[in-house]
This record gives sequence, structure tokens and C-alpha cells, in this order.
Amino acid sequence: MVTRRALHFVFKVGDRPQTARFYRDVLGMKILRHEEFEEGCKASCNGPYDGKWSKTMVGFGPEDHHFVVELTYNYGVGDYRLGNDFLGLSLRSSQAVSNAREQGWPLTDIKGGLFQTTAPGGYPFYLENEEQPGADPVQKVMLGVSDLEKSLNYWSNLIGMKVYSKDEEKKKAVLGFADNQCKLELQDIGEAVDHRTAFGRIAFSCPKEELPGIEALMKQQNQRILTPLVSLDTPGKATVQVVILADPDGHEICFVGDEAFRELSQVDPNGNRLLDAAMAADKSDEWFKKHKMQKASA
Repeated sequence: MVTRRALHFVFKVGDRPQTARFYRDVLGMKILRHEEFEEGCKASCNGPYDGKWSKTMVGFGPEDHHFVVELTYNYGVGDYRLGNDFLGLSLRSSQAVSNAREQGWPLTDIKGGLFQTTAPGGYPFYLENEEQPGADPVQKVMLGVSDLEKSLNYWSNLIGMKVYSKDEEKKKAVLGFADNQCKLELQDIGEAVDHRTAFGRIAFSCPKEELPGIEALMKQQNQRILTPLVSLDTPGKATVQVVILADPDGHEICFVGDEAFRELSQVDPNGNRLLDAAMAADKSDEWFKKHKMQKASA
């Protein structure tokens, strides 16, 4: 029985309105929930920032059975520098391709039926021009690694993912916890992985009782633990336990207790309204323009 599941990938965003347009109007995702925070996260969910920030979860359906995206917005930070760590997110949706054309959102035809587009901030997305499946349209997250064999050992033997395929010639492999879950594609980029300031984080859930064992295994194997097992509070919602890891190339990995997370991640029907209200109340762009200044670049 599979006890672990892929949950979401975290992107830092500097332009919230354009980002909302991309995910809602181009990809066709829904706002699952939106939360505002007055200070930084104990597990650095919003990066190394201590100030006010927001979290917006977007996806094609509830996180119970869809892989979704977490958008973190740090007030006052206008952009982040991209590295070579994140190579793309792939989804299957002819509707997204059609939406992009209607919206005038740039699309590049890579090969028959496969298009590349870019989310605000420069993050690459790959759209397969096929009918959106009944299951989750999100197919895989693609990350760059410096040594494929070393990474496979980590993600397969320590994290517990199954290797679904491996291409020796192209130096890449696809892994996952289950057939019906979003996959992880690791591609050897032939150089050191540079995360810059736009670095993301991939999240998985497991039974709460497995978290101490995951932490202990990583200690035993002398692997990096970025945040030891900690409880995170969301006002008015469930408290979850998480442990944050880093793979050999420094890709951040969050494991969260599944039971509490299922309660925390319930879809909020007010999500759209809360996001729109937060964007309307955020006058930072106008303030910086009035003072002839630019927002900070992370």
C-alpha cells in the first residue's frame, strides 16, 4: 500500500496579478485557498524572509487527489533570480493550449502537440495539446541534478520513490510514489546546480508516524536536514508537522503529516475572493511607482 503522495511545488512570485492571470485564465486552474501571514514561516515556506507574505494554492482540483502549486508572495519583493534547478512543470490539457492562444499568452511549438510557455517570473511550463484526462492533468515536475546516479540513490533508496524509467543517453529518469500520482523527472545537467533566489520546494505527505523515521534516516545517512521536525500553525486551521530536507543538489523537500494536512488543505470556497481582496489592498506597486523606486530584487 502506498502511504506517501506528491502534494505540490512551491514557486516564489513577484507579480501576483499576472501570476493569478496565468494560473486561472491560461492554465485553467482554480484558487483552492489563500492565506495571509504577518511574519515569516518557521519552516521557511516563503524563503528566507521574515516579513509579511501570502500563500495561494492553485490546482485543477483538491489536493487530496491532485498535484497543485503553492504560490508564495513576499510583500516588497518584486522578482527573484532564476537558477538552473527548476526545468519545468508538465501538464496535459488542450484547454490550457486553447486558453493561452485566446489570451495572447506566448506559446512555443516544440514538437507536434507539445508547447512550451512561461509563467510570470520565468518558470517554464510544458503543455501537451491533448484532452485533459479525468485524473490530474499535472504530469511531472522536472528538476536539474549534477549527478544522476547519486540523485537516483537518494530519491529511490532514501525517499522511497519507484524508478519508472531511465534514459541513459539523455541522462534523465522518472520517479514516483504511485502510477496515478504526479511524477518527478530528474535530468543530469552536467554542471553544478545553482538555485539562485527563485529556488522552489517540492512537498510530499506521509503518515504522521513516519516523520521521525524519515528524520532519523537522513541523520544516519549524513544527509541535510534544513528544518528538523516542527509543528506549523495556520490560524483557525489544523496544525501540521513537517520536516524539511535537501537532496544532494540542495533541492528542498518537505514531508508533512498526511492526516492533519488533509484537514488543512481542504478547498476554501472563498479562496478567489480572498486573493482578489488581498491584491486590491496591496498598494505596493503604486507606492514604489509614486516614489520612483523599484521593488527589491531578491
